[in-house]
Amino acid sequence: MSVLADSWQRAALALRLLALDPEGLRGAVIRMRSGPDRAAVTGALPLKTQRVHPNISDEQLYGGLDLSATLKSGHIIDNKGLFSKSGMVTLAMAERCGADLAAKLALQLDADPDFGLIALDEGAEPDEATPPALSERLAFCIEPIGRMPPDWPSVPAGTTSIAPRAVTVNSSDIEALTVLAARLGIDSLRAPQLALATARAHAALNNRLHLTEDDLEAAAALVYPHRATTVPEQQDSTQDTPPPDQPDDPGTDGQDQDLTLPDGDMMIEAIKALLPADLLAGLVPVGTTRAAGGGGAGKARKGNRRGRPLPSRPGRLHGQTRIDLVATLRAAAPWQPMRRAAAAQTALAIRPSDIRVKRYQDQSDRLLIFTVDASGSAAMSRLNEAKGAVELLLGQAYAARDHVALIAFRGTAAELLLPPTRSLVQTKRRLATLPGGGGTPLAAGLQQSALLASQSIARGMTPTVILLTDGRANVALDGTPDRAQAGNDAERLARMMRAQGTGALVIDMGARPTASLKALAGLLGAPYLALPRADAQRLTGAVSAALGAA
Repeated sequence: MSVLADSWQRAALALRLLALDPEGLRGAVIRMRSGPDRAAVTGALPLKTQRVHPNISDEQLYGGLDLSATLKSGHIIDNKGLFSKSGMVTLAMAERCGADLAAKLALQLDADPDFGLIALDEGAEPDEATPPALSERLAFCIEPIGRMPPDWPSVPAGTTSIAPRAVTVNSSDIEALTVLAARLGIDSLRAPQLALATARAHAALNNRLHLTEDDLEAAAALVYPHRATTVPEQQDSTQDTPPPDQPDDPGTDGQDQDLTLPDGDMMIEAIKALLPADLLAGLVPVGTTRAAGGGGAGKARKGNRRGRPLPSRPGRLHGQTRIDLVATLRAAAPWQPMRRAAAAQTALAIRPSDIRVKRYQDQSDRLLIFTVDASGSAAMSRLNEAKGAVELLLGQAYAARDHVALIAFRGTAAELLLPPTRSLVQTKRRLATLPGGGGTPLAAGLQQSALLASQSIARGMTPTVILLTDGRANVALDGTPDRAQAGNDAERLARMMRAQGTGALVIDMGARPTASLKALAGLLGAPYLALPRADAQRLTGAVSAALGAA
């Protein structure tokens, strides 16, 4: 069976076991991009789930006061929060889950045995992943390879009369799973506990009352590979075998021998075949502490959904809005004499139609389009400093959760090296491999930037083009070496970018300021920074100040 078929078969088995014992397995991380294949995987799980977003509020989690119903009835009425209900919850975009929400969900998983979690992870890079506080509490990480095969099996709940908790477990089974986890460098005791629950569910699925080696192997294959931090070495079987002329010490009772199963090395080889291909590249040495991960280093803001307050409006409270108390009282005040006379009471009467909710002017996400001159003239002067400055700016953009894109122009054309993304690792990798040399097709770089900016505006983003060049344009838009035509093409595209409202910043990284580049910045309506003697750090500070003032 191919690796592709194996990964999809493992996904089907994991879903089947999770449907059989959701309380014991607690849930799964489904690491797939949004699409038909992920929809088929999530739809195959026969469990009713409630979908939540990483920006869910505390009131929606824990419940709170239902103000409208309380004022109408005259006594306190509470809203039921998510944690007041048992069952499985689906967390969308789990790679964007912050540390605070991850901690709350982790505490709920520990406190409520009936609470489960399906984390939908769309991370494109290893550092964009579900927070470890959640992933280590969930049994499986479902990440099939490639497209779904046409004969992928359906995932029924499984017909069995045996409950997973009725399966008998021996101490040797627990020891085997624990030793195997230790040999794979897994330092969390939750892993062998989840593996044991998986083995019992696998045995129950196959109508067995006792664990077998097949159950242990299936559990290890589903629970351990994505948690492993080291590749286990093959043990030397001669070390544990006494010489023929020396009898075994009867006082040890085999306690000093290996605690794995007789075929434990075969299980090790099976697990090693399932380890990620890039495991060795990202390993943390055994005995050291892992770097904290999960939520990223971004500022604590909810996706740019806060802004300048606007006048309040009539509305209702449903957990996603905030009441404007002063405006509510102002709306209810003119009706108080009439309502008191009708109800024969002196208390303040608030009706649902009086409720006013707060509003804010949302700001769209910002896209920083780094357009870098990689021509021969730039490469000979300031390309390395430009790379260093862009890398530092990328770190700041990532911390502010801005989108970034990378365009390089050299030779006769411009190339979009990286589409808009928030992946700092991927952007740095593309920037490090940026070559230099050739002519300076400045107009082609501006054209590619204008096209990307217009596409981002259509998606509701606010683009800003950061142009780093020495200004010596000598290649026209059609690819011909014509300095005069190259300057005319660049000026025409600059006027077009300004007309479409694209913000820009022009950085002259030549050995001395260039008058033509300053004029181009004027056509763009953009700040012009001439930094002939600035290193990467000073260049970064100047750009940050210019962007902050914009």
